[in-house]
Amino acid sequence: MTTYPQIILKPGKEGPVVRFHPWIFSGAIAKTVGNPSEGDIVECFSASGKYLATGHCMPGSLAVKLFTFERQEINQHFWQKKIEMAWRVRQAVGLTQHPLTNAFRLVHNEGDNLPGLIIDVYGEMAVLQAHTTGMHDTRQQLAEAVLKAGNGRITTVYDKSAEAIRKMTGRKVEDGFLAGNTGACEVLENGHRFFVDAVCGQKTGFFVDQRENRECLARFAAGRNVLNMFGYTGGFSVYAAKAGARQVHTVDSSAPAIAMAARNMQLNGFGGPEYECIVADARKYIENMQQDQYDLVILDPPAYAKNVASRNQALKGYRTLNALALAKIKSGGILFTFSCSQVVDRQMFTSAVTAAAIDAGRQVRIIQHLSQPADHPINIFHQEGEYLKGLVLMVE
Repeated sequence: MTTYPQIILKPGKEGPVVRFHPWIFSGAIAKTVGNPSEGDIVECFSASGKYLATGHCMPGSLAVKLFTFERQEINQHFWQKKIEMAWRVRQAVGLTQHPLTNAFRLVHNEGDNLPGLIIDVYGEMAVLQAHTTGMHDTRQQLAEAVLKAGNGRITTVYDKSAEAIRKMTGRKVEDGFLAGNTGACEVLENGHRFFVDAVCGQKTGFFVDQRENRECLARFAAGRNVLNMFGYTGGFSVYAAKAGARQVHTVDSSAPAIAMAARNMQLNGFGGPEYECIVADARKYIENMQQDQYDLVILDPPAYAKNVASRNQALKGYRTLNALALAKIKSGGILFTFSCSQVVDRQMFTSAVTAAAIDAGRQVRIIQHLSQPADHPINIFHQEGEYLKGLVLMVE
């Protein structure tokens, strides 16, 4: 068996690892045996010498991300078992052979005991995004595992890690194909058609985490004037239009995203001024829009807080944004509002929206709580993985 560098914990610091939490912080480490570099595989031991877990070495305060609590050889067979388990989870929730949906998340970081790794499936294409050097260094093995687990279903694997790796580690790497050569395709989501461009699009090309929330929105959209803020490629807009909305306006600050939103609307048979796609700053658009212009508004901003240090500022941002929307929405209107900031928990977000309702002077009811779907599972030992929080509000 391969000998890996070892991380020895301080006395009494093994508790979280024994309880299967997948992170080890530098302050818990007594010493390192060997000379591991960023991304290397390391084994972790208690102060008494008991094996605890294996993971990837990282720089900074979060020193190790753990991917197994069983001592074993980390090789192609290991990664194959991991990917096949993730595939079985998606099979169990009905996504791998769904007749109306062929876009889903195959690997969701800690939720699939593969911290630092995301893999999204779009038809026959899988898009891999590594957030750690260790996972990026393993990308070819992971691609081979995905192809095998898909049993012919996946023909292309595209590595879309460059931006994430640069932000997380400062390293410069390039995106590229690990198998196949087609980085764009059309997919189905609950029977709705979307064009996905993994090479040029944000993240992996589409936001599959809002699939069930888009379906929820459709139940409220008929006959309403809809505003989809931070609309990206128009996911919520397509659902609203197909559900019978009177008017759907999609707003995003990114011109390429808005061009894709317009393309997706047309792909589903919607065009003309009632389905306008607008390049604009979200806050300025809400401030300048007419009172009572919309009676269904979606607020789905990017993560306002990337770390704990920015959390308070993020909460102020959520409060301000929601207060503006609540002040302008028509009486009897519905507001779908979201936070995808992992460090902002559900109660914090709800409190920020409550403060926004007070600021706007409106009577507001919570009629539904929203979250991420089953292909974005939450590791019960790492509940920080519940990153997507949403509220459906009715406004008097």
